[in-house]
Amino acid sequence: MESFRTVIKGWLGKVLLVLFLTPLALVGIEGYFSGSNKADVAKSVNGQDISNKDLESATKNYKDQYLSLVKGDESLLNQPVIQQKALDALVARSLLQQQAEKLGISLSDTQLEQMLAQQPSFQENGKFSQKLYENYLRSQGMTNQALIASLRQEHALKMISSTLLDYALVSQSDLHQLANLQTEQRTLHLASIQLDDYKKGLTASTQEITDYYNKHKNEFKQVASVDVDYVVLSPALLPQTNLSVTEADLQQAYKAFVEKQQKDAKPEVKHILITTDARDATAAKKLADDVYAKIQAGMTFAQAATQFSEDPGSKAQGGLVDAYAPGVFSADFDNAVKALKNGQISKPVKTQYGYHIIETTAPVANVPSFDAEKSRLTAEVQKTKLANLFSDTVNSLNEMVVGNDALDAVAQEVKGARVESVNGVTLTTQNPYLSDLSVKAKLFNDDVKNGDRNASSNIQLANGDTVWIKVRNYHAAGVKPLDQATAEVKVKVIEAKAYKAAQAKIAKILADFKTQPAAQVVAKSQVTFEDAGTFARSQGLRRAIERAAFSIPAPTKEGMWSATTAKLPNELVIVAVSNVNTTAANELPADQMAELTKLYQQFRGQQLLEDYTDYLKSQAKIK
Repeated sequence: MESFRTVIKGWLGKVLLVLFLTPLALVGIEGYFSGSNKADVAKSVNGQDISNKDLESATKNYKDQYLSLVKGDESLLNQPVIQQKALDALVARSLLQQQAEKLGISLSDTQLEQMLAQQPSFQENGKFSQKLYENYLRSQGMTNQALIASLRQEHALKMISSTLLDYALVSQSDLHQLANLQTEQRTLHLASIQLDDYKKGLTASTQEITDYYNKHKNEFKQVASVDVDYVVLSPALLPQTNLSVTEADLQQAYKAFVEKQQKDAKPEVKHILITTDARDATAAKKLADDVYAKIQAGMTFAQAATQFSEDPGSKAQGGLVDAYAPGVFSADFDNAVKALKNGQISKPVKTQYGYHIIETTAPVANVPSFDAEKSRLTAEVQKTKLANLFSDTVNSLNEMVVGNDALDAVAQEVKGARVESVNGVTLTTQNPYLSDLSVKAKLFNDDVKNGDRNASSNIQLANGDTVWIKVRNYHAAGVKPLDQATAEVKVKVIEAKAYKAAQAKIAKILADFKTQPAAQVVAKSQVTFEDAGTFARSQGLRRAIERAAFSIPAPTKEGMWSATTAKLPNELVIVAVSNVNTTAANELPADQMAELTKLYQQFRGQQLLEDYTDYLKSQAKIK
């Protein structure tokens, strides 16, 4: 029997895949930490604000998920829908967190600290690293207390959610029925009736075409599309002239390089931190002033850092802040660093972490010699000259294209450039140039929809090339007018007639299968049946054939077949079932039955969780 792990890739598996996109999916330590600096309020839930920063972060998460499904094509995203899903998720999270607080669901500080210590991102050589932990807090702009509070909320949310997700009751009868549906096996026999022979001599009158169109307009829907001309210019098409590099060019480039190296050189920053964790701000300020006075009286900065600093990551290094970068502490800290001269020590500076005494050492740039950089600078100057040439050429051609409303100017001025034409371009069209998001934005903007057919200004592509476009025709989304759809409708009318003729011819065969043994029916049918094999659902059958095969009842007697038809493009298939095995579910190994139970329980748990949050929403004040 086919492995159940393969079978569940069918409809049930597809249903359960929605779980990864659930708006109530919990996040761990890398989740939403907006801290105390909330922006404008996006939504208020029972007086608890959801900030726009939180909404922006959640929306990005959803957007990234959907982008992975559409291969990175942002034009296929419905941004308002994604943002609404993200907002719904945050509202649900907020309601569940509030409910957890009402029920007294919480973890102690000790439990949370133990969980933090076990986080792999905070471990070094298998042990908790205070330095890594401090670096994480700085990167998030959080204090230890704020992180503990956030984790307490997250795990309270997880505990109340998992109560529903992990302990949903599953009926054995439901589970058995589900197992039967997934594992039922049917032995199939197929006969193909090609429609080409039935189409010979068939015609479609004007009235038949009109009638069919009026009854089946939805079959002739079209997405928005454009007919477009375009021309592409790449740097490789330009003549490689006037690109020689002089000594003066190199000297100028080296001078700029040296200046940049000196500008980018970072100062060595040391600090002594007196926190407000174990004391109030007044006491912290007094202690910081005392330490500063001791340094002024002769104590070295390193000695003071070792003795008094409460930053475990730097005190053992004489206060040295590894890889200091602006924004790690605060703007006030950064301003103090900028104001200090080489070797100068600041008075205590207040940040959200406490009070800092800061010392800086002027940066020293280690600049390579001119000879060492000459080869690299030569290539860089050549690249810059080509870029400038390309930019100047694009600007010149752009004036010609826009001024004359003609793409031919590019092809006339640049050898190798040619105007290309494509019809029926949609948002999903794959084209090396027209699929670029910037180009799509131009092709389907409101100006084009409203009749603008002028040549565009230049559009820079992601690969560095430049393209100009000119829309010839715009075809709005909706049902095609009959005059545009006539050819398609005619094909449909003739095909429908052919299907009808084929069905009429095999009607006797289908009727005979109901009363006569299959061998007898097949022998006189003049139709060739093939033994297709035995299948469960979602095991590789074409969808129309699968639907037909699993929609008909089991044969009533040994030697009898149940039969129906399935429509395929230009083909009518007789689908016959000779045997139905419903015992496969009883033969499922214990581990596969346990897997099915777990998956179905997750599905039921998700339903219960969504029902619960819907109830909380109905009782909440949300504005």
